[in-house]
Amino acid sequence: MVVQRRLPEWLKVKAPGGPNYLDLRNRFRDNELHTVCEEAHCPNIGDCWERRTATFMILGDTCTRACSYCAVNTGVPLTLDLEEPARLAGTVERMNLKYVVITSVNRDELQDGGAYIFAQCITQIRKRIPECKIEVLIPDFCGNWDALKVVIDAAPNTLNHNIETVSRVFPKVRHKGNYRQSLDLLSRAKDMAPESVTKSGMMVGLGETWKEIIETMSDLRSSQCDLLTIGQYLRPSDKHVPLAKWYTPEEFDQLRQEGESIGFSHVASGPLVRSSYHADEQHESVVSKLGI
Repeated sequence: MVVQRRLPEWLKVKAPGGPNYLDLRNRFRDNELHTVCEEAHCPNIGDCWERRTATFMILGDTCTRACSYCAVNTGVPLTLDLEEPARLAGTVERMNLKYVVITSVNRDELQDGGAYIFAQCITQIRKRIPECKIEVLIPDFCGNWDALKVVIDAAPNTLNHNIETVSRVFPKVRHKGNYRQSLDLLSRAKDMAPESVTKSGMMVGLGETWKEIIETMSDLRSSQCDLLTIGQYLRPSDKHVPLAKWYTPEEFDQLRQEGESIGFSHVASGPLVRSSYHADEQHESVVSKLGI
């Protein structure tokens, strides 16, 4: 079933344009940095940037995959910017950030999938701002566990890898990914760094059933995932996979309760929730519960 794209009242947000939003936009342009907030058309960009928080997107703005729900540009990347970690760290220092989220496009043409650049970003930030906590939202590295270890060895505070959707829908919308491989990545990450928070996120509204959502939650907990985010899928354009259902705020609250009963240390569930939305608060909630 395909539903109309008209937004329900609970999904309408104020258009961005405040002073902090404009300041951050200029900073990112001046330093040739990308944010997933812009590239993925995140609905929370106005709120987050006014709070002076953003999710940096490294390894360029062109993804080697074409997931059918995603607004990020796809194609063949032309370069690898080895100076990007230093520029990113400098911007984080000038913004005096206490918590930073770093994600990336997929770079399947690179042998390590970009793991070295992830690790360098963590290292460079720690040199400049030792007290800054760092969350990385990583791709699957095509199942290259040596690449995963490169990132883990740089010691991010939170290791995030989004499962995105349930096992039945997964191959329809993530053609180059693998559901079980993503679960394996999370489990291996926890084995490599038990003191780090493991995190994943999923969208609803892609045609999944309620039972399948609960099954995916259980799969994630079995893979040692500590923290889960659940948000509404918003179709970026008519070229992307159709929207199948608008979930109500009440249904999102029910999913939060289901996740907590399964054993997640923290579940952020709501129509506008995205994996990096209020990520600092999510991290602190898990750390306080787990004592890590």
